[in-house]
Amino acid sequence: MKVLLVDDHALIRQALRSVFADVRPQAGVLDAVGRAQALEQAELHSDLALIVLDLALPDGNGLNLLIELRARLPSAVVVVLSATSDPGTVAKALRLGAQGFIPKSAPYAVMIAAFQLVLAGGIYVPAEILAAVRDAVPDDLLAVSPTDHGQEFGNLALTERQREVLALLVQGKSNKLICRELQIAEPTVKNHITAILKALKVSSRAEAMAAVRRPLRQQTP
Repeated sequence: MKVLLVDDHALIRQALRSVFADVRPQAGVLDAVGRAQALEQAELHSDLALIVLDLALPDGNGLNLLIELRARLPSAVVVVLSATSDPGTVAKALRLGAQGFIPKSAPYAVMIAAFQLVLAGGIYVPAEILAAVRDAVPDDLLAVSPTDHGQEFGNLALTERQREVLALLVQGKSNKLICRELQIAEPTVKNHITAILKALKVSSRAEAMAAVRRPLRQQTP
């Protein structure tokens, strides 16, 4: 698969290359520092699978470029990676076709989980701004939050604690962050995740996140 990184900061692009070395080691990663180069790369590589887009570009508006890229490469997944994460901007990016919004301040592990979720067919929204964008974005675009698990997880043979772990896993949180939030030991979290994967009939966290997203998508008219 081919990935295009659109960001004018070389250090950010270098960091993202490290992320994709873990997420998709065989991916071909391309660079663009702004709108002009991004459109040029889109013209040269019509088989781009994923575009990671910064909104603050030196030669154009990132949201406008999002529209252009979606029009030119409708099959490509676009994920916004931005230092700006106000709810209005996040909601607008999702409405325009972004399939994920990752703050640049997100921890490395969260970025990996977010990209895995998106590449598995899900849509990532930061947990801390979920509530703020709910009124602006259709429910089927939103990642599942801890308070949403009743309907989506109700048919699974999971305990209440396992449902809480799954809700946090879907948000892209690492085992250590789940430990802190639920105040349980890491071996206990690992045991819960093993049970969750078995209940969902999947073999990885990314597949679990995508499996939880699927029922929501199927309910959309």
